[in-house]
Amino acid sequence: MKLDPIVISLLDTDLYKFNMDQVIFHKHTDLNGEYYFRCRNEGVVFTREMFDEINAQIDHLCALTFTRDELDYLRSIRFIKSDYVEFLRLWRPLRDYVETSLSDSGELGIVVRGPLFSAMQFEIYLLEIVNEVYFRMRYDYDTLRASARKRLDEKIEGFRSGRYTFKFAEFGCRRRLSREWEDEVVRCLAAQTDNCAGTSNVYLAKKYNLTPIGTYAHEFVQMYQGIDSIPLAYTNHYALEDWYDEYRGDNGTALTDTVTTDLFLLDFNRAMVNNFSGVRHDSGDPYVWGEKLIAHYEKYGVDPRSKQLLFSDSLDFDRAQALYDHFRDRIRVSFGIGTFCSNDTSEAPLNIVIKLQTVNGHAVAKLSDSPDKAMCRDEVYLEYLKRSVDFRLRRSEEQ
Repeated sequence: MKLDPIVISLLDTDLYKFNMDQVIFHKHTDLNGEYYFRCRNEGVVFTREMFDEINAQIDHLCALTFTRDELDYLRSIRFIKSDYVEFLRLWRPLRDYVETSLSDSGELGIVVRGPLFSAMQFEIYLLEIVNEVYFRMRYDYDTLRASARKRLDEKIEGFRSGRYTFKFAEFGCRRRLSREWEDEVVRCLAAQTDNCAGTSNVYLAKKYNLTPIGTYAHEFVQMYQGIDSIPLAYTNHYALEDWYDEYRGDNGTALTDTVTTDLFLLDFNRAMVNNFSGVRHDSGDPYVWGEKLIAHYEKYGVDPRSKQLLFSDSLDFDRAQALYDHFRDRIRVSFGIGTFCSNDTSEAPLNIVIKLQTVNGHAVAKLSDSPDKAMCRDEVYLEYLKRSVDFRLRRSEEQ
């Protein structure tokens, strides 16, 4: 079974890939990284036919370059700088950076190795490819799409009836059913409701004249763990400093949980509280997290209503509405909702990730606020990182 090209534009990725890459391009071109694929679902088997199709799709991806029109669009985003766009004019994904494997039991392996400014760009494209190949070749696609259509219609009716009143951005690139279905979802949500504030997908934002939304991911903070001169427990400090230096508050939603929110708050000082417009939640109890952030703003005399909480952890619309109702009178609330928008069908979605695991030969890790979300190939390093974080937290309590 031969599929049509899945990635047809290098804009078909999350905005935060460009945001992070611009900082790396300006400040950290000496970093090299390794990214590893993982499927968190039990019992998922990739066939040899799927594996061959995934490789063919990666070959096609690596033949793409940015068009003049696409580069002009990137230039139109106010915080994307001209020298970085010129770099993208010369850049393309290199096939040599991607290694794939398939075990006898059907376990898919993908490793991306290369300069961080280039290797990091593969993540979303590869997840889009893997997900679409799996669902088109494992199931009857028309049946899946029909079930997705029915559920999308119900979601839209939920907004029209007033059941749902919150604003959100579509964050569904990485685990979408297909390219054409994410396109349909974004088009319908934007045209038929007043609640879709934009999308993380830059290609669809351009196509439908929507706001592209996103700041940075865990990998941005993780990469500082691979810089020898930076103490492990201070990676958030240096990440926040570099981000502010690059964007001067114009692209300012901070992700709190890479090495736990409690540690993040030690570095989210008065200056950073004022410099960043809000914070993003991606693990742990969202209500506990929200209360903690509101208290943090109040500690510095900042009216929480001038800041934003962006929730993005495995949300559906009912959970989002409950969070909105809980916090809306005290702080601005928004949501990034991914798989529930782009791959809500009669079959369970894949929980697939591609995570940064080494930088310049050093292991790196995400701790998060949910222990089951921690990911590191080096258990010794992971324990060392945890001890470093705990030591700084204890020391701050004693002061």
